[in-house]
Amino acid sequence: MTFEEFQTSGSEPAGLTPPLRALWHDGRDDWDTAHRIAQEDDSPDSAWVHAYLHRKEGDTSNARYWYARAKKPAHPGTLEEEWRGLVRELLSSSRPDQKQS
Repeated sequence: MTFEEFQTSGSEPAGLTPPLRALWHDGRDDWDTAHRIAQEDDSPDSAWVHAYLHRKEGDTSNARYWYARAKKPAHPGTLEEEWRGLVRELLSSSRPDQKQS
């Protein structure tokens, strides 16, 4: 799936990982669903999305905690830049042809 397909899909695309599902919902202004999905998954990628969501919420101390759990630095740019970067990174890493064996 391309970034453009992800961004413009009218319904949640099938087969998304939990972090991408969370970002898809957040991209449609459904922070609560995005947060629930990120919170229910214990992967490092979901921790990264969880950090972004708390940064968006304005809860910087909670965001710092989740960035640390994800082993990622806090994003220095805008929320939109972070969302786009997360989606692009996670789409790239979820492609079967990109995975290491």
